[in-house]
Amino acid sequence: MNNDKKKRIVMLADCQSFYASVEKAAHPEYANRPLAVAGDPARRSGIILAACPLAKQYGVTTAESLGEALKKCPDLVLVRPHMQEYINVSLQITEIFQSYTDLVEPYSIDEQFLDITGSLKLFGNPIKIATSIQQKVMNETGIYIRIGMSENKVLSKMACDNFAKKNHSGIFTLHKEELQETLWRLPVQRMFMVGSRMRQHLKGMGIFTIGQLAQTPLSKLREKWGVNGEVLWLIANGQDFSPVKPAAHDVQKAIGHQMTLPFDFCTLDEIKVPLLELSELVCQRMRAKGYMGWVVSVDCQGADFNHPHGFHRQMKLFDPTNLTNEVYEAATTLFQRNWDGQPIRKIGITLSQLISDHEYQLTLFDNREQKLLLERTIDRMKEKYGNAVIMRASSLKRFGQARERAQKIGGHTK
Repeated sequence: MNNDKKKRIVMLADCQSFYASVEKAAHPEYANRPLAVAGDPARRSGIILAACPLAKQYGVTTAESLGEALKKCPDLVLVRPHMQEYINVSLQITEIFQSYTDLVEPYSIDEQFLDITGSLKLFGNPIKIATSIQQKVMNETGIYIRIGMSENKVLSKMACDNFAKKNHSGIFTLHKEELQETLWRLPVQRMFMVGSRMRQHLKGMGIFTIGQLAQTPLSKLREKWGVNGEVLWLIANGQDFSPVKPAAHDVQKAIGHQMTLPFDFCTLDEIKVPLLELSELVCQRMRAKGYMGWVVSVDCQGADFNHPHGFHRQMKLFDPTNLTNEVYEAATTLFQRNWDGQPIRKIGITLSQLISDHEYQLTLFDNREQKLLLERTIDRMKEKYGNAVIMRASSLKRFGQARERAQKIGGHTK
């Protein structure tokens, strides 16, 4: 049998300037204007989250401040994020992909892997399928996607990032047997999984291109970085044996929430309010997913971002739980033990070592079943009417964040 017939055909489909593209599709009046999606400056999140291609021509980049962006492009249209709409469009695009193959694996909100090996007889050759997908997504959502293709996920990702995003068609096939003439000529920082810090380490070893990394003895990389060195070598040589799995990200290891506070919280009484709200959010998600957790973790970061201070601590509970008050008590204990008294600006709570909530230990002096019934009743009300339908009295104080966060997803407006 011809070896080519055994090769998988894997795509990485990337949505160009996703948040900005969704906004432009929803607002045709901005079609020919530079547009950026940005956070709320009043809450220290005044940065560019996404910029459309027109804005990028002015030099506007993701993660820069609004002030810097407006200096480069005074006519920049600024739009606050609408996360629920971005999620809806992402799911719509997933459904389009699933009409071509059942092997679709979301990588992020705007990137997804597709294995179309079994779809060739139905839809034609890979380029024809990629073009068809690209056109269908554009027609149904107004979003332009770029597609990298190869025989595995890591090569399709690098095909998209390094070539498809830069050519006219937005489609590129990276053949493994041609790596020496294509991928290996690129600077090492253009390789997947190589950031600025790793680039400096590799530079110190005299490695400047992906090809040089690929030809470095594996033993040398293993000696320096262990298994991570082997991963780098495999990626540089285009080796990846992981399948495209629709349920690849379904395994839950922990559930947590964090929030950046709108101003400095300086006393324990002030900080207890977001601790309780975070405990409630985490436990609400735990119950919705059918989990209890053994370990409570608290993350805390100080107000001075230039000279950061804070802590990350955890403790194991006597019994696994998904009850708000039990998590809150543990989180408060952790905070009191480890807080240095400095003003706080960011805080988070996580439950880990998860188990199913179908079975749990009953106690003689504490009616957990009644407490759980009450919390599940509140969950159903919030699911139907929104999280703001019922709140604790403390959340109505100046230090409460629940009311405003109920209008947001991932810290951004719905």
